[in-house]
Parts: sequence; C-alpha cells; structure tokens
Amino acid sequence: MDHTAHHTSTAHDHAAHQVNGGHGGASWGTAAKATLHCLTGCAIGEILGMVIGTALLWGNVPTMILAITLAFAFGYSFTLFALRRAGLDFKSAVKVALAADTVSIAIMELVDNGIIALSGAMDAHLSDSLFWTALLGGFAVAFVITTPVNKWMIGRGKGHAVVHAYH
Repeated sequence: MDHTAHHTSTAHDHAAHQVNGGHGGASWGTAAKATLHCLTGCAIGEILGMVIGTALLWGNVPTMILAITLAFAFGYSFTLFALRRAGLDFKSAVKVALAADTVSIAIMELVDNGIIALSGAMDAHLSDSLFWTALLGGFAVAFVITTPVNKWMIGRGKGHAVVHAYH
C-alpha cells in the first residue's frame, strides 16, 4: 500500500498496514485491529438492540431485526465518523464505510445471531446468564471467524484496507 501521498509528517505507524514482505498478505495484527474496530461498533448496536427488544418483551424476530439494524448502524458509524474527522465529505465517507465494513459486519452478525438463536438465548431474560453468555460468546466466535476474512480482504486491498488511505 502506498502511503507516501498522505500524512508524510505524521508519526503514525504505517508499517503495521503494509502487506507482509510484499507477498500479498496482510499481517494478522492489522486484520485483528480491523476486526476489533468493526466488532466494537457491532457489539454496541447488537447489545443495545437485544436489550431494548428483550426489555420491551418483543418477539424474537423484531428483536433480532432491531439488533442487526443497530449493529450495522453503529458498525458503519465508527468508520464514518473517523473518515469525516479525516476530512472526507459525507457522501464519499459513506461509500468508503460501506466498502470497508459490509462484509465484516455481515459475517459477525450471521455468526453472533446464529449462536444466539441456536443457544435458546432469545427466550432468556436480561437477568439470565444464558442471554449474556450467548451474546458475548457469539462476539468472541465472530471475531475468530471474521479476522481471517478481514486478513484476506485487506491483503487484496479490499475491506478495511480502503480506509487506510484516509488516516
């Protein structure tokens, strides 16, 4: 990745964003950081949606729809705000955020909600350990599954790699 066109005077460590030895693969550290960044936004939205839906005694489907919607909204917003802070106009920032995070968020939501649904946690109450164990455990499994996908995408200049030119 060529970072010479931007931030030439910054102390930011661009070596962490480089592909390993020029062999076309991103580092595991870069992939893990990108996944964690995405997972943070997803987790906030997912937890908020599950808590709201469960507290309001909504059914499983409306609760999951709310949780997934909020997970995407918060996941994208983390990237969107960083891009806007870097000076990108809103329309361009939205395009970059969608390109950077869609696959990662989709995988995380599929894995996490699959675990929640299969574990029976959707029928648990907020005070039940099953609810929180399945939700948080789902995030851990989603991180493990999504990190190699992000590594592969970043190594090919896709996914979170498109954000690197703006920070």
